[in-house]
Amino acid sequence: MFAIHPPRRSDRLPTFHHQRSLPRLPVPPLRESLDRYLKSLEPLLNQAEEKGGEKADVALAKRKGWADEFERGAGKVLQERLVDLDRTSPNNWLNDNFWLKKAYHEWRAPLPVNSNWWLLFQDDKTIPEDVRQSVPPPGQATDWQIRRAAWLIARLLDFKDKLDRQEIHPDSSRTGMWFRRPALSLFNICRLPGIGCDSLTQPPQRLTPAARSVTVFLKDWAYAVEVYDRDGVRIGVGEVERRLWEVVRDVQQRESKGERAVPVGILTADERDTWAKNRERLLSVSPRNRQSTTSIENSLFVLSLDDHTRGPRASTHPDITRPNIDAQVQACGFGGPTGLNRWFDKALTVVVENNGRAGMMGEHSPCDALIPSIIVDYAIAEHIDVTAFEESTTKWTLDGTNRAWERLDWEVDGTLAKEMQGAQQRAVELIADSEPSQLWYSEYGAEWIKNVAKCSPDAYLQMALQLAWYKDQGYMTATYETASTRLFAHGRTDVIRTLSSASRRWVKSMVDPAAKAASRRLLLLEAISAHNGYTRDASVGKACDRHLAALKWLVRQGEKVPALLGDEMFAKSSEWKLSTSGLSAGTRFFGTGFGTVWPDGYGINYLAGPELVKFGIESKASCETTSTQAFKAHVVDSLRQMRVLFEEDEGRSLPKSKL
Repeated sequence: MFAIHPPRRSDRLPTFHHQRSLPRLPVPPLRESLDRYLKSLEPLLNQAEEKGGEKADVALAKRKGWADEFERGAGKVLQERLVDLDRTSPNNWLNDNFWLKKAYHEWRAPLPVNSNWWLLFQDDKTIPEDVRQSVPPPGQATDWQIRRAAWLIARLLDFKDKLDRQEIHPDSSRTGMWFRRPALSLFNICRLPGIGCDSLTQPPQRLTPAARSVTVFLKDWAYAVEVYDRDGVRIGVGEVERRLWEVVRDVQQRESKGERAVPVGILTADERDTWAKNRERLLSVSPRNRQSTTSIENSLFVLSLDDHTRGPRASTHPDITRPNIDAQVQACGFGGPTGLNRWFDKALTVVVENNGRAGMMGEHSPCDALIPSIIVDYAIAEHIDVTAFEESTTKWTLDGTNRAWERLDWEVDGTLAKEMQGAQQRAVELIADSEPSQLWYSEYGAEWIKNVAKCSPDAYLQMALQLAWYKDQGYMTATYETASTRLFAHGRTDVIRTLSSASRRWVKSMVDPAAKAASRRLLLLEAISAHNGYTRDASVGKACDRHLAALKWLVRQGEKVPALLGDEMFAKSSEWKLSTSGLSAGTRFFGTGFGTVWPDGYGINYLAGPELVKFGIESKASCETTSTQAFKAHVVDSLRQMRVLFEEDEGRSLPKSKL
C-alpha cells in the first residue's frame, strides 16, 4: 500500500502523484439505481408476506409501478437537478453538497458512542510485561506512560512529515492513489458545534504556535505542548518526553496548592445543539476561553494522558470475552465511565493509560476510519526505542524560564458550571448504556476462507453476521456494509446492502433441520457471489443509496414527495439495525469499533486477519432484545457451522479449539 522503505530513486513517485488521475464520482444512471433498489426490497417483502403481510409479488409489482412512474416524471426532473448540481460542484455532487451535513453534521446526537470511532493499539513490547499487565494506583502518571506517549507523538509526526515531503511512496492501487486529501484532513482540524448543523475548522497557518502543538489533557487540565520549533523543525522524542513531564509536574504543583481543573471538555460530550449554545456562552465569558478553545481546535491532535488504567470487569462469558481488551475499549472509545479528560470534537485523540496501554479515538466526519488506521499502523509498527531518549535517573523539573508549553485555562460562570455537571451526568448515562465488546475468533481466519473455502473473506464474514443476526432476532434486517468509493477523487463511501434474496435463502436453510449440507453450501456460495457483485458495483459508484437519497433531498419545499421515495419500504430498507464495516487485517490492533445506529441494533467493525478475526461489537444495555455477549456467541456458532459446509466433503475432522 505505502512504502515505508522507499524504492529506488528512479522509481520513486511523489505521495500525491496519482491524485490528479483519479476520476470524478459519477452520477449513476437513474434506471440502474431504481432496479438495484427494487431488487434489494425482495427479501424484506418476502419476509413481510410470511408474517401475514401483503403478498410479496403484489407488493413488489406496486413498487415497480411507482419506480416506472418516477423514472418518467419527478425522477427525471430530480436527476437533471442532480446533474446540474454536479456540474457546479468543485469535486462531486455528493461530498460537496450532502454527505458531511446529512451523514454527520446535522446529526444532533452526542459524539461519544454514537459517532466517534476507536482503535485499540497492540501492546508495546518494550514496556515490561509486568507493567503492561498491571493496574497502577489511580491519580498518577507513570514513567512508561509518558515514554510511550512521547514515542507515539514522534511516530505520528514522522508519518506526517513524510507525507508533507511526499516521501510516502504510493503504489498504483486505489488506496495509494486516493490517500492524499483524507490523510491531510486529520491533523490541525476540529469539528465545531452549531445550531442545527456543525462544521469543520480550516487548518491554521503552519507555523503558528497552536499549529505546531499537541493538546495534552491530564486530569482535565489542558496544555498546548509545542512539538515543532518556530522554523517548523520537529522536536526530538527525548525533548517531547521532557516537556510532557513538565506538564505532569505543573499539574501536581497546581493541585498541591488546592487548584482544581475546570472540566470544559465534558461539554463536547453533550448533545450538539446544547454544546453549541454552551460554546457560545463560554467564548463570551472571557477572551481567555477563546484563546484556549482556538488552541485546542487548531492543534495537531489531542493526547489524553489518563491518570488511571481501566481494570477488567468480571465476565459471564469467559470463553468469548477478553476483559482487558473490553476495558481498553471503554477507556479509549469513551473516556472510561465518565467521559472526562477528552475533547470529543477533535479529529484525532491519542489515549494513553497509566500502565502504557494506548489507543485512539476520532471524530468521524473528516474521513473514514481506514485513513487513521493506515497512519496508526505505521506509528505502532516500531516499538519504543529507548536509545532515542535522553538518559536520566531523575524526574524532569519545571523550567519556568524557557518552557515550550502553555496552560490552556478557563474562566466559567455559574451557568457553565451547572452545564458541565449536567453534561457529565448525561455522559455517564450514555456510556453506561453502551455495551461494547471484542470477539477474537481464532479457530480460522482469512487464509482458511480464501484457500479452503475459496471465498472472499469479507463476503464470508458478512454472511456469518447475517446468520448470527437471525439466530439472535428471528428475522432478517436491512444491513449496512461500508463500501469505499476511493477509486474516485474525494470519494468516501456508499452502501453494500448485504441482505439479499440469496443471503436470506441461505440463512433460512441453515436453520432448517431438513436442509442438506450440500444444498446449504451451494446457497452460501450463491449468497457470497451476489454480495461480491454488489461490492464491485458499489466501489465503482453504482450503488443506489447515496443516489436515491440525494434525489429525495433535492425535492423542493412545496413539491410533493414521489410515492417511491415516500413509501414506508424506502425508509424500512435503510433501517440499518445491523451496521457493519470491515477495516483491514489489523495485525497491530487489538480491536476497533463504533456504536450502533439503531437502539435495537448492533454496530460491528471487524479485522479479518490471516488466522484471527477480531470483531468489535456494540449494542445498548437498555435494549431488552439485544445483547452483545449473546450476539458474540451467535457469531461463533455461525462461523463453526459454515466451516462444516466446506470441510465435511473432504472428510476432515473439525478441531474444537478454545477462542
